[in-house]
Amino acid sequence: MNEHLEQLAPQPLWRHFRTLCNTPRPSGHEAELVAILQHWAERHGFAHDRDDYGNLRIRKPASPGKEGAPGVILQGHLDMVAQANADHPHDFTRDPIETYVEDSWLRARHTTLGADNGLGVAAALAILEDDGLVHGPLEALFTLEEESSMGGALQLAENWLAGDVLLNLDSEDRGEVFIGCAGGADIVVEAQLPTADVGPDEVGMQLALTGLVGGHSGIDVHRGRGNANRLLVRVLRALESYDIRLVDYRGGTLRNAIPREAFATLVLPAEEVAAAKSCVAALEQVLRAELAGVDEGLALALAPLETAPVQALNAHASRMLLAALNVAPYGVERMSSDVPGVVETSNNLGVVRLAEGRFHLCALVRSLRDSAVEDMADRFRGLFELIGARTRVENAYPGWTPAPHSALLARFRRLHSRHLGSEPAVKVIHAGLECGILAGKYPDLEMISFGPSIRGAHSPDERVELSSVEEFWTLLRALIEDLAGA
Repeated sequence: MNEHLEQLAPQPLWRHFRTLCNTPRPSGHEAELVAILQHWAERHGFAHDRDDYGNLRIRKPASPGKEGAPGVILQGHLDMVAQANADHPHDFTRDPIETYVEDSWLRARHTTLGADNGLGVAAALAILEDDGLVHGPLEALFTLEEESSMGGALQLAENWLAGDVLLNLDSEDRGEVFIGCAGGADIVVEAQLPTADVGPDEVGMQLALTGLVGGHSGIDVHRGRGNANRLLVRVLRALESYDIRLVDYRGGTLRNAIPREAFATLVLPAEEVAAAKSCVAALEQVLRAELAGVDEGLALALAPLETAPVQALNAHASRMLLAALNVAPYGVERMSSDVPGVVETSNNLGVVRLAEGRFHLCALVRSLRDSAVEDMADRFRGLFELIGARTRVENAYPGWTPAPHSALLARFRRLHSRHLGSEPAVKVIHAGLECGILAGKYPDLEMISFGPSIRGAHSPDERVELSSVEEFWTLLRALIEDLAGA
């Protein structure tokens, strides 16, 4: 499948990306891909090993005479975000990604593409098999479960890597190089809420909010796009005047993707159905007007259920839960005063679930300041304690402190100007690159992050600009040869 990828340039990179598209690899399901890469390394005579967590390293000796050159670590993560349109059945643990080219961009049909970070992985593999490249010692480090928890980087073995510089290949903007990133943590809220029988005068309804763009919860959080969880709760709050009670709720699928869809089952008195439908129709127009020019596809629907539910939250629990969700922090909290134009702290209400009275929320907080992450977690704890919920912090990871005067950055800027005719923009990103974690484990490593232009990451709109991949490849080869003194 995806044979057309091997017709694109640079061909060695796209050939490897085809393998990645054809091999299912959502977070936690990278084993098949790891086995393929190990077999590939053995066929090429490359040494390979894994740490206790399962991260994979493939090594290639230096070109003759370049054994004393700085060792280069090419780093990317093997997993991808698994997002598909609701009307497109796709099993990310079994089905390949179907790709196509449109207007000089590569896309996937109704799913995430996996260019994040599949193109970085493919580039590292293509570099390893490039016999025409002059290079020092090379290591390709492929981490696991970056998208779900940063688990691979957090559990990476210490005193394992041997290189002097690390090139993180997980950035998404041509003409830019990243030297710092936000840290973050997952905030998990759970509660068992009281339920009560559904009365004979109550009927069940399904409320659906669909059609939003979604996107990356760090890179896109400042763009003003709709968050399906935030908006559906707003609608439910408006419906409280019709004596609704929540039965269940399902919004978002990943804590690091802005939710595109959310669904709620509710009950209300039969005589209020017509008024509730009118309210939903009016709110659809209000929300569409608010999101005009940013998120044009919002749709709201309230439809009857064939069979009424047996249980729903009791009236008090339903009101308290919706009140808490309505005031929960979300979106941009603060812009950075140190790095103009960069978000300092944000929160994504990524996943919200309610079933049989069991409530679960997972939010991802990002910040350039660890103290702000701690404060946001405390705010969640204080808020949801009011409804008897328990809050915990998981998968915390540090930010990456910028080093604007590093020799590696100066070298990259010079090569960018020479090969592409312009200075790169030096950036700090409001997203969780693995560099911060890796720098904590290997503090002597110099590192930068760069990559091709990827848009719509973490959503089915994900796409990569083909010409930017060629530029990325040119820069990567040039930098490796320059580091080797070629």
